[in-house]
Order: sequence, then structure tokens, then C-alpha cells
Amino acid sequence: MGKKITKAVFPVAGMGTRFLPATKASPKEMLPLVDKPLIQYVVEEAVAAGITEMIMITGRNKHSIEDHFDKAVELELLLESKGDLKNLETVRNISEMCDFCYIRQKEPKGLGHAILRAREMVGNEPFAVLLGDDIIHAPGRPVIGQLMELFERKNAPAIAVEKVPMKNVSSYGVIEPSGVNEGRAHGIKSMVEKPPADKAPSNLAIIGRYILTPEIFEFIAQTPPDAKGEIQLTAALNAQLANSPAWALEFEGKRYDAGDKLGFLIATVEHALRSETLGENFRQYLAGLRLEK
Repeated sequence: MGKKITKAVFPVAGMGTRFLPATKASPKEMLPLVDKPLIQYVVEEAVAAGITEMIMITGRNKHSIEDHFDKAVELELLLESKGDLKNLETVRNISEMCDFCYIRQKEPKGLGHAILRAREMVGNEPFAVLLGDDIIHAPGRPVIGQLMELFERKNAPAIAVEKVPMKNVSSYGVIEPSGVNEGRAHGIKSMVEKPPADKAPSNLAIIGRYILTPEIFEFIAQTPPDAKGEIQLTAALNAQLANSPAWALEFEGKRYDAGDKLGFLIATVEHALRSETLGENFRQYLAGLRLEK
């Protein structure tokens, strides 16, 4: 039986260049998806899975993330004085849903380096990693919770994967399955970072949800930077695979690539359509939409 997961790492130090100029002064993670910033959806996923401590790996110009999850005394007093109890409850819930700590990644040296910054805070226990670019609608069970269940069964690292068209595999890390399968779970033989389609070992792409063991920190520390000067998590995980097994899970849920402009727009439309307050009116608007070029 694996140890209980209580801590999650959120690498949020990226520059968000694909959304410029919107992200010139505002973090990509704070872009609003209908009525909540992207990062809140991911934190809520972790909370729903029972994780209680959130470790944010931040960079410059990320202060608004910390402010968002902090207590807003002036705003709460204003809402209370106006009798706006609904919004008061919403604002208070954001700051009270879990504990947060923040660690600065001073240079953009890749995902592996960002996770390594959390070493002292995580300590000697397994932990979750959630990337804010991937927003996943999974009403049955949070995806990170699905991975936690797999980790508890196998007591080994668990990684979320999704089948993508072969023409798109060069945009992802991809696993090479070992051939050992248990339902939607696959044993991992190796991982390849952004392979060309003709050299990819599968079309099972790694998605931004992981359950990792503390041993990964030493493997990251020993991983040399790639040609771009970045320390790749997949390289460290490959090194760890030589000593211990890992599993990939084809999760249940629908993923939106919110780090891509089109993916972000699709996520916005579909989340709005699911909204209890906006959904029906927005559906009627879309049905009658006639745009002139």
C-alpha cells in the first residue's frame, strides 16, 4: 500500500509567450476561463482529490497568483458591507480551501529544474505534480485522484497519458509501453521527449499530471541540461526506470490544452456551455450566431 499523497507541486514560472501580449504583465495561469483563472481549476482538482498542501514554483511577475489565493481583507469587508454574501463566500473559499507556499525559480531551466526546487518542501514522501496548461473535465473522479489510486496499488510513479494523433506526437513526451497492461494502466519501458512521428514508440502522450516518489529529486539533480539548457523531467524519469518501475494511466476525462490559443478558446466555449448560470443563454446565442467576414 502506497503512502498517502498530501502535497502537490505546481510549476507556474513559465513566461506564457504563446499568449503575448495578454501575458506581458499578467501570468498565463491567471487568464480567466469563464469566471475563474486557469490555475484555480487545477488547484481545485488537487483539493477534490484530498491534497492539502500546494507548492507553487513561481517566477518574476507571478505575484497575482499569490494574491489570488491570499485573504483579501478589503474586498471581504466591502462585500460584507454591501450584503453580497454569495460573492463573499466565493472569495473566502478561495483562500481557505488549502495551504499554499511559494518557491521562486529564478531561471527558466525546464520542468525538471522547477520540480527540483520543491525538494526541501516535499521532503521524503511521494507527491503530485500538476501543470496548469492542462485543464481536465473529469466529473467522476479528479484525474490526479485517479493517479493516486494507481500509485496506491502499485507503490510506483504514476503518469497521466492520452492517445493523440501520430502527427501530433512531436509536441509531447511519449511513453514506450512495456507490454504489461492492467485495464487503462500501462507499464512503462521508457519515455521519449517530443519524438518525430516516424520514431515515436507509441501515441500515448504524457499529460500534465504526475504522482512521483522522492527518489526523483536525485535523478533530476544528476540529469544534464539539454541543448536548450533545460533539465527535462522525462530524462530523469527514464533514469529512475532503470532502478524501479513506473506506470502510465489513460485517464477518464476530457483534456483541454489551455496553453494553446485554440485549445483555450475551445475550453472557454465548452466550460461556458456547462455553466449552470450561463449555459442555456450561451447555447441559444451560439445557435443564432451569424458572423459576417
